[in-house]
This record gives sequence, structure tokens and C-alpha cells, in this order.
Amino acid sequence: MPGLPVFVHYRRQDLPADLYAGLTVASIALPVAVAYAQMAGFSPEIGLYACMLPLLAYALFGSSRLLILGPDAATCAMVSSALTPLAAQQPDTYLALSALLAFFAGVLCLLAARLRLGLLADFLSRPILVGFLNGVALSIFIGQSGPLLGFTLDSHRILPRLAELADKLPQTHLPTLAIGLLTFATMLLCDRLLPRLPAALVAIIASSTAVAALGLQAKGVATLGFVPAGLPTLHLDFSHISAYELGGLLTAAAGVALISFSNAILTARSFAAKTGEQIDPDQELNALGAANIAAALSGSFAISAADSRTAVNLSTGGRTQMVSVVTAGMIALAIVFLTRPLQFVPIAALAAILMHAAFGLIDLATLRQLRQISRSELGVALLTTLGVVSAGVMQGIAIAIGLSLLRFIRITARPDDEILGRIPGVPGFHDSRRHPDAILEPGVLIYRFNAPLVFFNAPYFKHRALQACQTQTGLRWMIIDMLPLTRLDATGLYALHELKHELRLRGIHLALAGRRAELLQWQQSHAQQDWGSADHLYQTLKQALRAFQATNTTSPPLPDTGH
Repeated sequence: MPGLPVFVHYRRQDLPADLYAGLTVASIALPVAVAYAQMAGFSPEIGLYACMLPLLAYALFGSSRLLILGPDAATCAMVSSALTPLAAQQPDTYLALSALLAFFAGVLCLLAARLRLGLLADFLSRPILVGFLNGVALSIFIGQSGPLLGFTLDSHRILPRLAELADKLPQTHLPTLAIGLLTFATMLLCDRLLPRLPAALVAIIASSTAVAALGLQAKGVATLGFVPAGLPTLHLDFSHISAYELGGLLTAAAGVALISFSNAILTARSFAAKTGEQIDPDQELNALGAANIAAALSGSFAISAADSRTAVNLSTGGRTQMVSVVTAGMIALAIVFLTRPLQFVPIAALAAILMHAAFGLIDLATLRQLRQISRSELGVALLTTLGVVSAGVMQGIAIAIGLSLLRFIRITARPDDEILGRIPGVPGFHDSRRHPDAILEPGVLIYRFNAPLVFFNAPYFKHRALQACQTQTGLRWMIIDMLPLTRLDATGLYALHELKHELRLRGIHLALAGRRAELLQWQQSHAQQDWGSADHLYQTLKQALRAFQATNTTSPPLPDTGH
């Protein structure tokens, strides 16, 4: 519990800053939690439950003093997408299944932490995460268009929803739309003129006041209605789950855990870069596991990092994890004493808040940068967005993971390779394709393969090395730079052995430069294999090239540059 010493030895001088930051974060978390609960298909109090015990759990287990947890767009969209088909015919079990989904996601996070799988977050590249969040933003924007306009959308997939939206546009309820536009206008004005105020809370107060003062409920404007007061009771109900639902929940929980963790670690690292904190990925898995189990016991749904609320914590000067405790306490007080005003909150205002948040998820700047950096990675981002938009959020996750694995395999299985030469006056050896002025040593080819040499690229390595030999005539030696080969498995070593044999048939001597101690150790432990003597192994490319020159009297000696 990294947060425990903070509370045991809490400094009184931090309390004013933490109180102010906690009150500000709570004022933003309250309307946003209600809005996300509506989006995921829950009553308002369920969203508030997700902002209490999970925050306390993260304050104890998290490695970041700034990170704020709570309902977030991507996780709520995934929860809705996973539970709708499972509970379509059993609406009374929807909430029970959501708590179990959060519980299983939490357990998977704890297991992943025990196995030290925090590195898995690195497999979701920046282009894939940007594409995924762009797809989620479009999903939210389209899904909330119906409540903003005053009608419901029955379709669950995005493309059918677009068709249904176009068909129902004539049914737009103008008072509802006016409330939604008022909410938008209030948030935009707050962002521009009063950036220190919680825009979402101000917008909710303005729209709720308009509904109550003008009697808009009687004119058809939908509101939250009755919100039960009181704190959650701790329980977890397994009685309604079937074997079919269990399989679906476990699959969905894996996706929720992966995206929730990826979002949390990216947010934590982004803010840690500004404050100099050190973030432990495996500890973050522990913290997310504890927080999601706390959400499940509260009868709520899965949560993740909240970047906007974390940014508010930083900007208002929060110093310790006490900010999360204050935030949870303020939410608890609100759900006990402020539920009557919540009944006037219009659904259209919540839709406007969610759409405003969705705009913040869309990252066009990174797409423009990717267009300049790599067209292929831009294509990966756009394909991920298309997968989320066309197939749904859960299927979009599968597409994103598949694209990550394919990209990793492609990069590792077909890496760049180089034929090295010397540039006059420049120390070292350089790729002759990038440097046309590089001089190739007559009679010897220096080859570099920029990847570990393992089972799925060993045949490609051998093929490319033999192809490289055909680029020079009168070849007597081939020197392979072993430093980029950071790992060799059995298949890779066999490929080296086969290459050596084929080169010998062509009258070419194979030398290996770099990792000499590792190769000698391997040969000693596998003495029964005919891998050749130690005179084929050299510590550096320079030593190998000098050994070649010693056998070739027509070659000028290599200058001693110290490299």
C-alpha cells in the first residue's frame, strides 16, 4: 500500500491544498458520474457509488499521488456494449451483471500484477490507442444525439444508429434541444471566461434551474426524476449468473481490464512526466484491481482513470492522495443530502456533457503528426477507429489487440537489414544504402540484421544474408554484426549454422562480431554440436575486419581510430 505511509505521516500543511483540490474534483466528478451512469444504462446513484470506495482503494494502492479514478467514457461504453446482449431479456439482472463484470476485471488485474504483466500496456501502441479513443468518442457522440434531440435510439450498432437518427430527426423535441444547447453554451462560456470553475457542474445547475423555474417537465423535457438517497450496501450477487453469461462476462472483463489499465497507465505516466513521479505499472494493476473490486462490492460498474479530473487535481494544487479521500467524502455527502435537487437534472444536459467530453477524446493533432511520421501507422489508427465504429466497442478492442500483435510480428519478423561500409573521416561502420559515399571493403561483406534472431524470422535472416552475398563479387569473408541480435533461440542458432555451411560451399568464411562471450558460453554448454571454433568469433567488427585483412595482403590496414 504505497499510500498508507502518506496517511500515517500526513503533514498538516498539505491539508488546505488537498481540501481545495478535493472539493473542486468532486464538483466535476458528480455531474460527470451521473452522465456516464446514464450512458451505460444505470440510474444516477450507481454512477456516484463508483466515485467513493474505488477512490479510497486507489488512494491506498496506487503509485500516483495525482491520479483520480472514476467512470470514464471508454470503460462505460465497453460495459454497455458487453452487458446489453447478455441482459437484453433480463433487465433486472443488468446491475448484478455489471458488478460481476467489475469484480472479474478487478481479479484479472490482480492476477496480472502477480504475474508482473504491467508490460502488456506497452503492446497497445499510441496510434492504436488514439484510434480506439477516437472511435469511442464517435460512438458516444452518435449515441447521445437521441437524448439531446428528445427521442430514443433503439439500435445498438453505430451505423444502424446513424440511419435511425436520420429517420427520426423530424421527431426532435424543441424544448429538450433548447436545454441541451443551453448546457453546451454554459460549458463553452465557462471554459473560455471562467476556466477555474467546474464547467459541467455550472451547466447542470443552470439547466436544472431552467427546468424547475419554467416547468419544462410538464412540457415533455425528460429529467432524472427520483434519486434514492443513502450510501451503497456492500454485497456481490452470483445467484443470477448462468454458464453462458459467465463466459461472456469473463471475455468482456479481459477487455475491460486491458483498456482500463492502458488508459490508467497512460494517464498516470503523462502527469508523472510533469511532476517527476515514478509510476510502477504492476502496482497500478494492483490498484486498479482493488478499485474495481471495491466498485463491484458497491453495486456499481467498472472504472478507470479520469484524465480531466486528474488534470483538475494537478491544476488546483493537490499534493497527496488525500485529494481522493476528500473527493469520495464530498460525493458521499451529496448522495445523502442532495438527491432532491438531482431530480430536476435534464437528460439532455447529461447528453450534452457526454458529447462535450467526447469532443475532448478526439485527437486530430496526433493523426496529423502520424501522417507526417508514418502513413502505415496512420492507417493502423484509422482502421482501429473504423473497427470500433462499424463493429462495436468490444469488437474494436479485439481489432486493436489483433493489429498490435500483427504490427509487432511484422516489425520483428521482417526487420531492416544493412550492408555496412566505412565513411572516410567518420569513425564506425554505416549503412551503405543510407550513405552512398560509404566504402565497402573489397572481398568482405559486413552484414547487420536489426532484430532478435528467433524462430519466426530465422529463415528470413538466412535468405537476406545469402542475398546480400550476391551484391559483391570476389567475396571471401562475411562478417555478421551480432550486437543487434539481442536474443538467439535454437532456431536462430541453427540458421547461423546452416548459413555457415552454405557459405563454406561457396568458399566464403563466416565471422561473427560482438557477443563473443555469450556465444562461447553457449558453445561450451552444447559441445556436441559442430558450431565451429572460437576463431570465428570476435569482440568487435573492427577486430573481425583486421583478421580478414591479415589474410588478405591486398587490403589496406584498418586505421586505429579507437572505435
